[in-house]
Amino acid sequence: MWFRRDLRLADLPALHAAAAEGEVVPLFVVDPAFAHSGAPRQQFMRSALAALDESMDRALVYRHGDPMTVVPAFAAEVGATEVHVTRDYGPYGRRRDAAVASALATTGVRLVGTGSPYAVQPGSVAKGDGSAYLVFTPFSKTWRQVGWDAPLGVPDVHWHGAPAVPCEGPPTSERWPSGASEREALDRWDDFLPRVADYADQRDLPAVDATSRLSAALRWGLVHPRQLLADLAASANIHDTGGDSRGHTVFTNELAWREFYADVLFRRPETAWAPLDQRIGAMPVDTDAAARARFDRWAAGATGVPIVDAGMRQLLATGWMHNRVRMLVASFLVKDLHLPWQWGARHFMAHLVDADLASNQHGWQWTAGTGTDAAPYFRIFNPFTQAERFDPTGEYRHTWVAELDTADYPAPMVDHSVERDEALRRYRHATVGSR
Repeated sequence: MWFRRDLRLADLPALHAAAAEGEVVPLFVVDPAFAHSGAPRQQFMRSALAALDESMDRALVYRHGDPMTVVPAFAAEVGATEVHVTRDYGPYGRRRDAAVASALATTGVRLVGTGSPYAVQPGSVAKGDGSAYLVFTPFSKTWRQVGWDAPLGVPDVHWHGAPAVPCEGPPTSERWPSGASEREALDRWDDFLPRVADYADQRDLPAVDATSRLSAALRWGLVHPRQLLADLAASANIHDTGGDSRGHTVFTNELAWREFYADVLFRRPETAWAPLDQRIGAMPVDTDAAARARFDRWAAGATGVPIVDAGMRQLLATGWMHNRVRMLVASFLVKDLHLPWQWGARHFMAHLVDADLASNQHGWQWTAGTGTDAAPYFRIFNPFTQAERFDPTGEYRHTWVAELDTADYPAPMVDHSVERDEALRRYRHATVGSR
């Protein structure tokens, strides 16, 4: 069993498939590609791996190197005839797995993919003519109709791993302090589930602990979305015999957004960095030295716009940012500062613990207007009115911007009303020019 983005034992179909064949050798390959991951992600992964190893009585075998050579050599070393994995639908994961499968096949070993990190595997939700959805609402309706299986328990596994099988040791990085284990993720979910009824009303308030904070756990597979969906359905039936409460429905939609973005990236892998909508992608952006200086102020949380600075400082300090604030800081970068969305996406990938390529890149594209937003032309967030609406007491802003009410805090680096007009001018230029 080759673990990747599925660092748990419960509801893991690939592990069930492997256990049904006999002894299971648990493998994790420390891929050189991890060097491109941000430090917070690497730290979280290290802690999640340590917890996974403990859950299987320290049997996890670490090997270091390119999976294309490491996995076939390891399979030969332990006499495996099958290598079981959870299917990976990301651009790199698909290329890697195709190469590994080909290399394994030359020695008569099969790469067996079972399950995915999603309730509904990417590519399964389509219109009647088989084409992809590029707008969320119709996707989510069909996604619910396609449905998903009930979650599985922990299989009975006969591990054959370390120390009997030589282990090269875990990746070297500092361990993330908490939350990076299957048990902690489930405990967090158990704590949140009774409060999900309030989710619809409170999820946009960054000063309130009203979200699940499970994004990193989902990204690394400490929990599976169908585990959450099963609990949501049971909880809704208990609390509302007429169907899902509004909070349950809205939280389910958030899980659907994750699967929507995974589907878009699966079908259009080039959109990890290229605009989905080439027309709006042609909109002029600034990339000169002055633009770089503006980006540096944004990245440091020194824009003079309190809600933006609070979010950027929260990101640097914790590796996480509230979702409403993510949209605001992204809008400020692309529509007030007129900088490429790719700059912001790369910064988030470097600093977020929960950095997930599909969700991150297409979240940025949605805000930039180059992605799946059905109304990208005029959606320009006013960071000041948004702050008053979602942080009315200023608690969130004051938590992260200590000097907010002092003379040390700078004036806003740009005039939002002026830059809004400039953004609209650039949008008109792009859309008219493409006709």
